[in-house]
Amino acid sequence: MKYNDAISYLFASQPAFHQVGAAAYKPGFDNINALMSHLGNPHSQLRCVHIAGTNGKGSTSHLIAAALQASGLRVGLFTSPHLVDFRERIRINGQMIGEEYVTRFVEDNRAFLEEIKPSFFETTTAMAFRYFADEKVDIAVIEVGLGGRLDSTNIITPVLSVITNIGFDHTEFLGSTLPQIASEKAGIIKDGVPVVIGETDDETEPVFMAKAVECGSTIYFADQCEYLRRCRKRFAGESQLHGIYQEKNLQTAFVALRALGITNAAIAEGFANVCTMTGLRGRWETLATMPLTICDTGHNSHGTKYVVEQLRSLLQSPKDEDHIPTLHIVFGMVSDKDVEVVREMLHKLKADFPGRVIIYPCQAKTKRAIAAPMSVEEAVRAAQKAATDRDIIFIGGSNYVVGEALPLFN
Repeated sequence: MKYNDAISYLFASQPAFHQVGAAAYKPGFDNINALMSHLGNPHSQLRCVHIAGTNGKGSTSHLIAAALQASGLRVGLFTSPHLVDFRERIRINGQMIGEEYVTRFVEDNRAFLEEIKPSFFETTTAMAFRYFADEKVDIAVIEVGLGGRLDSTNIITPVLSVITNIGFDHTEFLGSTLPQIASEKAGIIKDGVPVVIGETDDETEPVFMAKAVECGSTIYFADQCEYLRRCRKRFAGESQLHGIYQEKNLQTAFVALRALGITNAAIAEGFANVCTMTGLRGRWETLATMPLTICDTGHNSHGTKYVVEQLRSLLQSPKDEDHIPTLHIVFGMVSDKDVEVVREMLHKLKADFPGRVIIYPCQAKTKRAIAAPMSVEEAVRAAQKAATDRDIIFIGGSNYVVGEALPLFN
């Protein structure tokens, strides 16, 4: 079996959420526990940081991993989804898992996978735990796939739990109110394990406090940390991650790292080199300069709110006062997001800057994508053709749109 055959097998034989959505969601632990037992319970050999949240958990995971790496540790990082290459999901010190390991894992465990029929995410989680144990990482940063309480990753007992924020996403699985969603995320809080909450909210704070008391866990609210407020501008200004919304992820990661005993020097180095050290892409990333082309993976109303705020600031404060730029938005979403709310945000932006905002609806190559007149590549090329060198192109709406756009700029 070759690597491409192994990946094709995984995608074809196991339901993958990024391809089919709800049909791939398998809450509970029967399959992952069976996989762990089959693989020798590698998760029990790992020291982990566990990260949940509606938005920002990917960026926060990479920030924490980079600072841990800067402190001299060998760091495993498990995130999802991938943008271009499956192997992005599983890294050690920024290096993607080898094609040979993925192929061998599928070959060695294919019969068992066909017996228990796990989801794509369950298999990927098991592969990550086995790989990190085999490679003897010092610590592994594990991002929750969906929710928390019933997520496959929640079989671990971490040294620290982190919950970035709570917003409306995946409500069909997690609940229709913020307290209900918070309760699902709070499921990663373990007995005696400290937890960092990224953002304080009147509706969700009681949920987290109650769970922390129940578990005897020390709880930190990152946005209430006075020491951080004095350091915040310094770390935000030096980070490779840009965008208004990243300030909250930076503060969450900072408090989490201080709770782990990581020094300010290592944090500063990790934050300043996070993309280089971990391979993170697609977070308010500049892809080209003439015209300025930016992509971002914000994919729900909570994330789009900050993207629109950032785009608005670009239109209000053009770098070249002699040229008023037009904003070309290449945008596509998947059907299980709060599409109408996001559309309203974009149309409001367009109405506020008449004649200066052009939207190019596009459809990514996933069954979940909302139908649109153009493919991602067609929309990108149309925006590039229409834009002047001093205009702005933004590409986003979903991970899949960004994932298809990135290779166009390599």
